[in-house]
Amino acid sequence: MGRIVVISTGGTIASRWQGSGFAAAAGGREVMATAPVPEGVTVEVVDLFSVNSPRLTTAHQLTLLRAVHGALGDPGVDGVVVTHGTDTLEESAFLVDLHHDDPRPVVFTGAQLPLDTEDGDGPRNLHDALLTAARTRGLGVLVAFDGKLHAARGVVKTQTVAADAFADPSGPRIGAIGFGKVSVLRHPQRPAPLPLPAGLDVRGGLPRVDMVMHHADGDPLLLNAAVDAGAQGIVLVATGAGNATPETVEAVAAARSRGVLVALTTRVHSGPVTEMYTHGGAVDLVAAGAVPTGTLRAGQARIAVLSALLAAPEPYERERVLRHALALPAAENAEAASPTAEAAALVRA
Repeated sequence: MGRIVVISTGGTIASRWQGSGFAAAAGGREVMATAPVPEGVTVEVVDLFSVNSPRLTTAHQLTLLRAVHGALGDPGVDGVVVTHGTDTLEESAFLVDLHHDDPRPVVFTGAQLPLDTEDGDGPRNLHDALLTAARTRGLGVLVAFDGKLHAARGVVKTQTVAADAFADPSGPRIGAIGFGKVSVLRHPQRPAPLPLPAGLDVRGGLPRVDMVMHHADGDPLLLNAAVDAGAQGIVLVATGAGNATPETVEAVAAARSRGVLVALTTRVHSGPVTEMYTHGGAVDLVAAGAVPTGTLRAGQARIAVLSALLAAPEPYERERVLRHALALPAAENAEAASPTAEAAALVRA
């Protein structure tokens, strides 16, 4: 059926008891030894790193991105499986998907129960990911978890500890895995992949991208602090369909006038960001230069901003790349998209 490269990065699937709690401790071969391998599949293991996924950095994620592309550089490889911690799996999977230009699949999986746990979910999830990597083509990057198959774009962790950990709250899943079969229910819509980031030292010099959440009594303090701390990108996690306050609108316009890329998402579980309300709502935030992220939630919106920053040096070009990554139409013209145009006018007002 196929030759599959398994890239191990740690997470609960590789975790053991450390005296006061669980932490990633096992290597990829130990993790692989727990799982039944589908008939006809041969496995090669790459131990990339072993960390709890909340500790992941952009440097880790770029290392993973390059490792995936390196594995697929071998024409004899039929697919890639990534074992990953569930806390930030949705971010890493989306980063790889944004840059994935190959019909061969990349399948992320993990576990909610630690390694060696009786009746743990890791072995089944890893088996299902191997089966998916061997039997699917042309679906982009996928997440195989608890017998379900999800597109990387839009998937989020929806359960803190339950086995059925992932879903796209705004759309249906890709398929199902069971009884030795992978049933594909739909094909995801994906924009053209971005090229790999080039000329960057993953040990330093990477852009800072922060997230700021709006709430009752929310003010621009933290958004302004992020800009002052050197953030090149900010994700505003707004209320409702993408709403905040007039003071936040002014802060967004000021950030855009300084070349900071701002994306607008919502803290609501599902549904799109929509330009409905003024007086600080999405109508005004978008006019101030924030880019609405559709149904992408905060973690993946941040990855889209990060990819845009890595791809382009100029503010207008960064917005163009961000809109492409979000599958949004291009701005009507450079003047409308420039952070020095309407945003600067709002600051002056």
